[in-house]
Amino acid sequence: MTRSITLPFYAKLCFILVTLICFAFIFCTGKDILTPVLLAFLFAVLLLPIFTFLNTKFKFPRHLAAIVCLLIFLSFIVGILVFISYQVTYMANDFDTIKKNANSFIIEIHKFIRENFQVSIGEQKKYIDTVTKDSVKNGQATIVSSLISISDVLLDSTIIIIYTFLFLIYKEHFKLFLAKLISPKNHPVLKDILSQIKVSVNKYIVSLIIEMIVVSVLTSIGLWIIGIKYFILLGLITGILNLIPYIGILIAGIITVLASLTGSADTSVILGILIVNIIVQFIDNNLLVPLIINSKVEINAFVSIMGIIVGGAAAGIAGMFLAIPLLAILKIIFDRIESLAPWGYLMGNHVPRKFRWRTRKTAVDN
Repeated sequence: MTRSITLPFYAKLCFILVTLICFAFIFCTGKDILTPVLLAFLFAVLLLPIFTFLNTKFKFPRHLAAIVCLLIFLSFIVGILVFISYQVTYMANDFDTIKKNANSFIIEIHKFIRENFQVSIGEQKKYIDTVTKDSVKNGQATIVSSLISISDVLLDSTIIIIYTFLFLIYKEHFKLFLAKLISPKNHPVLKDILSQIKVSVNKYIVSLIIEMIVVSVLTSIGLWIIGIKYFILLGLITGILNLIPYIGILIAGIITVLASLTGSADTSVILGILIVNIIVQFIDNNLLVPLIINSKVEINAFVSIMGIIVGGAAAGIAGMFLAIPLLAILKIIFDRIESLAPWGYLMGNHVPRKFRWRTRKTAVDN
């Protein structure tokens, strides 16, 4: 006969913190292996409705249904890449104009620095020449590292596709493993957790796609209004890079400024680009993210920011992208385990307006 043991609060807290630290250590140590697995899991959850539809309605075999899902997904990605490549090739025809306007823009910057910071143009050019020489010395190493990075991306992409295929066809196998791992009396809780994880992750990824489309459309409209030539391409790039927290919109802004040099080197155009990006980011952060993203994952802003920072420190851009869905999965698990429910509440966004401590009244003997 088994007897349950009730641990004091400090012991439970130690076990929970040690477990979380162990998971974090395992992820940081094996991030190169775990990151493709987790990304494949997210993509598999996204494609799961299509897979189930093909497998149940059209009676496709599991392997064929998984292959069709991957082909649809890859066609969407390749279509975007082909469109971007075509537009970039078309933009390359304006290289001479970009070079001319860039030189004019650099001269204006030199004059601005000389007038406001009392640094002569000669001193500025001397400093730039020094930096350029250092860059040339390190150029060979940079090219080699870039080639290695590209090969790593291609290898990871291939592995992610394979993992996604395997997640789809072994879906029931993994469910049975978890059922064998947990006692039958807890199977209803396990079923609820898996169901909620599927719904939450699916809604989150779909919400990201909707956010990307809205940001792309708003940015394209703004750039079209101020007269930027490749406004559709730049709007699409901004929407895609916006998926990368913090640094994505900065990179998109730099690309947009460089692309604006196909028209003119007028500083008012660059100011207009900055205004468009600020307005779109204001709409994104204050309307799209609260209405589309946060309403799906129910994670408060404090935990989200911490998770993104920790994910970025652990696994770079991929870690930042994975942070929110992993936090959402943790919250679902915490909410359905009684001893971990307070941690789930801590991660949630249901903030009370006020809280009153409840004290027990003890009877006083007369």
